Amino acid sequence: MSRPPVNQIPNILTTLRLFLAAPICLFILDENYGVVLWIAFVAGISDGLDGWLARKMGAESRYGSIVDPLSDKAMLTGAFVSFAVVGVLPWWVVTIVVVRDVIIVSGAVLCHRLLGRYKIAPSLWGKTSTAIQITFILMLLIQQVTPLFPDIIFRVVLWIMIAMVFISGGDYIHTWGRKVLIKGK
Repeated sequence: MSRPPVNQIPNILTTLRLFLAAPICLFILDENYGVVLWIAFVAGISDGLDGWLARKMGAESRYGSIVDPLSDKAMLTGAFVSFAVVGVLPWWVVTIVVVRDVIIVSGAVLCHRLLGRYKIAPSLWGKTSTAIQITFILMLLIQQVTPLFPDIIFRVVLWIMIAMVFISGGDYIHTWGRKVLIKGK
């Protein structure tokens, strides 16, 4: 059964947010951080709005549950890599964040192959890790526009972010490993 066109608004917002990843990267590479800050603001508003509308309208969908975190990851990964390319962020940080995401996506694909279709649900650790990554990238972006934060604040948030990357990555490996082992019995 098809959904009424108005119920597609959350999915349209989510898809548009996915397409914002490219301009974010391009403007970071061009070191036009003021524009990136405005795009990030629009992306943040649309991120909250699409989820709220989906719940309010009863328009939650499998598409939205997949593309929403994919949009976040595309923007975050693009921002991390772009900030490293222009020398604002060290490559070792990018490597840790990206390797975690590759492990998570690989694990999801493997689970899908072994278990068949299953509900995709981010863990509390994963949501926390993503929230801290977003906070870190926004702090980095704001700092490029208007230096507000002392260096110690960046170091603290950086190490909290790195810790959460490892904790959330380990949690996903543990959770999916258990699912596969239980299914195999």
